[in-house]
Amino acid sequence: MKLQTILATKGTKVFTIRPEQQVKEAINMLVEHNIGALVVVDEDSRPIGIISERDVIHVAAHNDKVLAQMIGEVMTKKLITCTAHDDIHAVAQTMTDRRIRHLPIVEDGKLVGILSIGDVVKAQLQEYQGTIHNLQTQAQADPDK
Repeated sequence: MKLQTILATKGTKVFTIRPEQQVKEAINMLVEHNIGALVVVDEDSRPIGIISERDVIHVAAHNDKVLAQMIGEVMTKKLITCTAHDDIHAVAQTMTDRRIRHLPIVEDGKLVGILSIGDVVKAQLQEYQGTIHNLQTQAQADPDK
């Protein structure tokens, strides 16, 4: 299954933030939208990083003034992305190996969506349920095999 299939169902809405905004603003957005990460974009809306709940917690553990810090100081700068044409199994492997919970989907340098590990699990479950249903149908159609 390609990621474009998931995007067709999930949608392409991505919440973003700028690197010059404060961490407090990011926290407010995360809570307001009940999400775990924001994609950090430049002035041309191109993705340059990501800030997650995890990033904030890691910084807060060492800095009591984290809320006033700029996103650009706290965000994960080594942004790993995928494309809508990538296979769900390859993306799941990357997310597992790299311990990534959110993966921006980028086409031609533009942000077109975001995938959470929950989205991946849900898509894989649906795919497996489809396979199980097909196998059960085949087994019922030809019980002698």
